[in-house]
Amino acid sequence: MKKLLLAAWLCAGTLSTVYAQVGDTAAYLAGVKAELVKQWPKNRTINLVFHGHSVPSGYFRTPDVRTMDAYPIQVLAAVKERFPNAVVNAITTSIGGENSEQGEKRFKKDVLVHRPDVLFIDYALNDRGIGLERSRKAMEKMIRLALKKHIPVILLTPSPDLQVDLLKDGNILEQHASQLKALAAQYKIGLADSYAAFKAVAAQGQPLKELMAQSNHPNRQGHTLIAQQVLTYFGQL
Repeated sequence: MKKLLLAAWLCAGTLSTVYAQVGDTAAYLAGVKAELVKQWPKNRTINLVFHGHSVPSGYFRTPDVRTMDAYPIQVLAAVKERFPNAVVNAITTSIGGENSEQGEKRFKKDVLVHRPDVLFIDYALNDRGIGLERSRKAMEKMIRLALKKHIPVILLTPSPDLQVDLLKDGNILEQHASQLKALAAQYKIGLADSYAAFKAVAAQGQPLKELMAQSNHPNRQGHTLIAQQVLTYFGQL
């Protein structure tokens, strides 16, 4: 599966290369990728930190947690395949059921303490409960704190909830995805567009339930689709 994911990531024409991301994906993590190619004794540990809710936590059919199938570990496996001499950690600071306001409150003590080399933030699915304005405020606080410490940030747009029709213009998940795109553009940070990837699958006529473990949690295939969006930032140097 690790090699299959890497092949899907690198091959032209795959979903991971189809969707336009905010900013220059090839250049955004140039400094991190330069560290990843270093060999012992010049290399150092690289920390990829995933902050968010139940999806990066690895929840499938609650309460079942499948850490090894979740996208943070899939990303780690593919990055290690691409950079075999690197020492890399995938650290999840996510909590199931949490929204960005809750994540922001513990950001300094639970996230920054790990000294991320790259920070991924994935809260939009749960931020429906607090609304766009409160979500934006909390997200901006975390983005600013990270950028103040020169940490590259990559925002993730929401993965599906089967109760939301992704093909309906202006649906609530699309609204949150659009807000995250605007934030990424404003702060000149990264964006992994999970929402666009799942929407494209739906538009092709494939039932999204085939990519879901339950209504609001992807299965391994769904997590692979998310991982592919993240991995566009770790391509060729």
